[in-house]
Amino acid sequence: MANPESFRKNIESRLRCIYQRDYSDKVLNDLVGVLDKYDIKKSRSAKWDEKDVVLITYGDSIKTTTEQPLKTLHTFLNEQLKEQLTVVHILPFFPFSSDDGFSVIDFREVNPELGDWDDITQLNKDFDLMADLVINHASSKSEWFKNFLKQEGTGKEYFICEDPNKDLSQVTRPRSTPLLTPYKTADGIKHVWTTFSADQVDLNFSNPALLVEMMDVLLDYISKGSRIIRLDAIAFLWKKAGTTCLHLPETHEVVKLMRDVAEYIDPSVVILTETNVPNKENLSYFGDDDEAHMVYQFSLPPLLLHALHTGNSTYLNTWAKSLPQLKGDKTFFNFTASHDGIGVRPLEGLLPDNEKTTLVKNMQKFGGKVNYKSNPDGSTSPYELNITYFDALKGTDKGQDDLHVKRFLASQTVMMSFAGVPAFYIHSLTATPNYHEGVQQTGHNRTINRRKWNLNELTEILSSDTSQKTVFNELKRLIFIRKKQSAFHPNAGQEILELDKGIFGLIRSSETQTIVVICNLTAENRTVNFSHELNDLSYNLISGTSSSKKQLTPYQCLWLTGAAI
Repeated sequence: MANPESFRKNIESRLRCIYQRDYSDKVLNDLVGVLDKYDIKKSRSAKWDEKDVVLITYGDSIKTTTEQPLKTLHTFLNEQLKEQLTVVHILPFFPFSSDDGFSVIDFREVNPELGDWDDITQLNKDFDLMADLVINHASSKSEWFKNFLKQEGTGKEYFICEDPNKDLSQVTRPRSTPLLTPYKTADGIKHVWTTFSADQVDLNFSNPALLVEMMDVLLDYISKGSRIIRLDAIAFLWKKAGTTCLHLPETHEVVKLMRDVAEYIDPSVVILTETNVPNKENLSYFGDDDEAHMVYQFSLPPLLLHALHTGNSTYLNTWAKSLPQLKGDKTFFNFTASHDGIGVRPLEGLLPDNEKTTLVKNMQKFGGKVNYKSNPDGSTSPYELNITYFDALKGTDKGQDDLHVKRFLASQTVMMSFAGVPAFYIHSLTATPNYHEGVQQTGHNRTINRRKWNLNELTEILSSDTSQKTVFNELKRLIFIRKKQSAFHPNAGQEILELDKGIFGLIRSSETQTIVVICNLTAENRTVNFSHELNDLSYNLISGTSSSKKQLTPYQCLWLTGAAI
């Protein structure tokens, strides 16, 4: 733990950067007072290693009619995935009013429809916990917002009011809904900032009291066992008319402050930023190695999808070669699918517009939907593709074929080969197809990838002769193999290989091991020629066999190393 006096000076410096002329010692003293409430024991020595694998799931992604969902989830994970997973990301498990949890009514309580804090604690005994700090906004049904409407009590100054006549055209929008929503308050009609929806009311971090409040929430999550804290929609945190209101300096300072506070309490805690934005902007949240410990690899899902869709590794390679080497306490959160769609904005500057347009159209042919965002000129453009990653790979730009499962498994193998910590959405592990019935029920495109499995139904599917069983069992096997390889440490070296455009290849290397990763991105047989020094790596960890010939069947992947481990 850092020296208390130097820590105090450090957070004072952060607070002065955030609030500048509005800084006062009161906010510093209030924040220190919050810290003094918590006595948190250090959870582990290292932030991550090659054994770490994350599951992303809702608390009720798997349900029965006889018990609360968190208990069902815990039992399923213990029975099916205990040897594969180390971390479970339970998407917002708090009382909510919309957006499947991301419109939080109470940040400190567990949604009683899921379970209670004891259920979270019991799950945390078997798996580390990743929790969402939904930091940009709160529900319009929250006590804070009710107090804002009454203009009394805690929350009355926690929200952002703006003149609807002010020019806000430069604000970057992730949605096509109105930016300001009128609400009737005790002081008359006020137009309140609502970046994501009228029910998700943006919080006013220019008020230091709110910052202190959310720091208390952060520490509460850590005290209850959260090892990774996901800062949801953090890029939109600070608002300033006349700017994009995206990635503002104050936002970065708040993330740095949260890292400082978390590390002071427990050095093993990980701060993860969720910023579904173009690649360069996303990487900015590493700061000067003093900001996020981990950032989402948002460009990976759409670029990998494009590579497998077209059989062309060119754009995936170019992006991958530009990634920074990961040292110390920073790494990537690698994934292909999440509760949201496949982001389109992270392709900006990485994929030509015509390729992007074709990809969007072809995903619609595979049953996908598209969500749009508003642009400053009044136009709209695709923001995300709404489709399960499994169905996104049911074919190529030539149409559907019978190589669906092989293509999907290739995508997951490549993802877990990249430097960083691999994360699997529950519906990728279970190879869930598009949930069109759910979209019809809710009217929301994102429901297509948010199916709630009945436990008995899922168990039957995973034990029958189905594509879901094939994918589930093979991914379990691959994860188990991966966790034993030091070259797959999140910070192990990474070098992208220049091969035929139908092949993707990279080298991962630790002090004790080198692994060459090769994946055939096409529906044709391919032969790979290596440089002389790589020819000695002939043992394929995936097949458990050795061969001097590097011949790949359609969508086959190799993990080549020097000897069996």
